[in-house]
Amino acid sequence: MDLSQQSRESLLPNFLYSSVATRTMGIERFLNRTPSLQAADPSPAVGGDPAGSFLIQSPKEKIEMYSPAFYAACTAGGIASCGLTHTAVTPLDLVKCNMQIDPAKYKSITSGFGVLLKEQGVRGFFRGWVPTLIGYSAQGACKFGFYEFFKKYYSDIVGPEYATKYKTLIYLAGSASAEVIADVALCPMEAVKVRVQTQPGFARGLSDGLPKFVKSEGYTGLYKGLVPLWGRQIPYTMMKFASFETIVELLYKHAIPTPKDQCSKSLQLGVSFAGGYIAGVFCAVVSHPADNLVSFLNNAKGATVGDAVKKLGLWGLFTRGLPLRIVMIGTLTGAQWGIYDAFKVMVGLPTTGGVTPAAAPASEVKAVA
Repeated sequence: MDLSQQSRESLLPNFLYSSVATRTMGIERFLNRTPSLQAADPSPAVGGDPAGSFLIQSPKEKIEMYSPAFYAACTAGGIASCGLTHTAVTPLDLVKCNMQIDPAKYKSITSGFGVLLKEQGVRGFFRGWVPTLIGYSAQGACKFGFYEFFKKYYSDIVGPEYATKYKTLIYLAGSASAEVIADVALCPMEAVKVRVQTQPGFARGLSDGLPKFVKSEGYTGLYKGLVPLWGRQIPYTMMKFASFETIVELLYKHAIPTPKDQCSKSLQLGVSFAGGYIAGVFCAVVSHPADNLVSFLNNAKGATVGDAVKKLGLWGLFTRGLPLRIVMIGTLTGAQWGIYDAFKVMVGLPTTGGVTPAAAPASEVKAVA
């Protein structure tokens, strides 16, 4: 084994991703070869191995795991994942926000679209798309990039044995830490987006909406909704990442007979979308009360959390606009994981999740200690 391959393997912790040995044995079984034959003839076949060309093999990836290039790739994947998907569902988000702010006028999803079409025309469905694109691209960059960083960081702190035993806590801690940073990047654009979408005549978009907002409430007003945004997004993101990792692992364990390393890329990406959609349903329910608060606070100048609770009521906080948000967030989260993992595959990285972490043997842990 040459030095470069040793270096790549050292950057691939077996308690988060499949080990090289496991991958090699799986490929050997798939090709009906034995380890002894491989060892006797290590030279590759002329022209490569077409039978294994569809396999995702981490040791041959174009980017080293946990290198600066790896985190840059995850950041870029997050930008594409969140920016594009949130912009695509702007019409749904627009109706949802107006249902939360003015339920008497926007009584249902269908009537909400009808009101918007009648009052603002087709162009009105995409009002606020620029702050949406910029804000959620910045959020996605921090969300996915820092999640990968903190997941590795916390795993290294506790070590392989505890990272395996408490992997869900690693997912929760890593995603929460990442979202704290991501929301600081998102908050100003979210404030402008909600104001533009829910107050007709306030502004056409970001270019005139941001100066008006700052003139009215100052720069600090852009962060008025940060705490409720944390209240919405941190539980959402913790559920999004932890449930996704768990669901994908269960799908590969119980629903797909073929080991992940031997699945086609298209199948792996299909699993990513399915796992993301299911996780998105849980995300919508957990984060919906805070989503109502964010919409209320950003729409009304000088409003407080107490004002929101008093006007909406506890039942309204949990249920107003929820069915639409379940559809929107389920589709959104599934598409985000699909795009993110597709980007990772494109640059030569493995898809997220799906391999049960293997605990280090007790003798090995003692030997290291």
